[in-house]
Amino acid sequence: QVQLVESGGGLVQAGGSLRLSCAASGRSISNYGMGWFRQAPGKEREFVAVNIWTGTTTYYADSVKGRFTISRDNAKNTGYLQMNSLKPEDTAVYYCAAKYAGGVFHYAHEYDYWGQGTQVTVSS
Repeated sequence: QVQLVESGGGLVQAGGSLRLSCAASGRSISNYGMGWFRQAPGKEREFVAVNIWTGTTTYYADSVKGRFTISRDNAKNTGYLQMNSLKPEDTAVYYCAAKYAGGVFHYAHEYDYWGQGTQVTVSS
């Protein structure tokens, strides 16, 4: 079992930045693909970014490409999502997820473990 806890969300003005963290426990994330998803009110959960289990490849949704950066620190057993140039449409609850030996998986049902989410609100 892997437990995931997100932190770092908050209220920020448009154009600002936030860094989300995803602290894992139970097992080492070094063997897990780490993904970030978000869900806005009334909308389905959508893929944001993924860092595959080898840590060598990342992939982003077109809506965040060039603004968000996914990374991990296996020594700290923590994943990160650096979000720059934030827009009001980025407002959502952000979730991290993990999949054993996961590659570039875009769909929520493909992931094995989930955090509880952290709220990100971007004001205009």
